[in-house]
Order: sequence, then C-alpha cells, then structure tokens
Amino acid sequence: MQSLTTAIKARALGTAAKAPTRGRVVTAVLLYIACGFFDSGCVSKEDLTVWKAQVASPDGSLLASADTVQNGGFGAAGVDTSVYLSGAGNSSPPVPVLGFSCDGPVPRPYKLDNIANKGGTIDLTMKWITSSHLHVTYRGQPDLYLQTVRSGGIDITLQHLADKPTDDGGSSKPVAPD
Repeated sequence: MQSLTTAIKARALGTAAKAPTRGRVVTAVLLYIACGFFDSGCVSKEDLTVWKAQVASPDGSLLASADTVQNGGFGAAGVDTSVYLSGAGNSSPPVPVLGFSCDGPVPRPYKLDNIANKGGTIDLTMKWITSSHLHVTYRGQPDLYLQTVRSGGIDITLQHLADKPTDDGGSSKPVAPD
C-alpha cells in the first residue's frame, strides 16, 4: 500500500519514472557501439607483434631483441620494426636503439609467426661481432626513424643490404601467401 501511495505522490509531483523515448534509446545504442569501438582498440603490444627475436651477446651479459608490430585501424595502420638492448636478467625495460617504419604486406598478418614473418617485413638480422658490438642488417626501403650508434658502451652498426635478385632480374619483396 505504501508503494502505491509513493507512486501517486510521485505522479502528482511530476517525478514519476518516464518510459524511454526513441531519442534516449538511440543515444544509448550509439554510446554502446562507441564504447565497443574504443574498447576493441585497446590491445597490448604483444597482441600486435607479428615477429620477434633475441640474440645474447658472446659473454651473455647483454641481450639484443627485435620485434615487428602491425597496427591496424583507421588512420593508425602501420608496420614498425624495432631493436632493443637490455642487460641479461635485468628487470629494467629494454632501451630502443633502432626503429623502422616498414612497408607491408606482412606475410602472415596479425599473427605471431617467427617463420613466415622472419625478419619482419625488412629481413632484419642481428649479430654480435664482439660483446660490445652489435651488427644489424636489413633489406627494403623502410623509413629509419631511430638510429643509436652507441649506447652504454655498445657500438651498433647498421647495414642496408641490396634486395635479393629474382630470376627476372628484378628485386624480391616479401609477398603474402595465397
């Protein structure tokens, strides 16, 4: 009985709950869709990594690592390959020393596949010449946006290799499998 009295008073005062209007329903649906788009765009770097590799220095004190990250989406699509240096067994984050913005396509897109996507899209390789000299090679025409030549007493040399020749005399590019 009391809830009926409360409902009558609320209606008399104009504070009764109103049925949702079409505009409110449309707004709620659009807000739900927008939240879904924003939520789907929040993925970790690990989810976007299509290739990664690590090479320990000859004395085992340092670790060179590389990864290729493929971003997708409107206005944010791109493929980046980075090289990092870190101390072996060190809990501090790796230091980026090389960064490439690469052309696609990625042979096996949006999948971590160290065989099909080996070297990222630029055939990147890393080799320790000595415990204080890391040599990195790559192919293709990526945009080199970060190059560190010396970090923490480690020399980092970079060599651009010619594209592999094909049977017809042209140069090969990574091609996505059918």
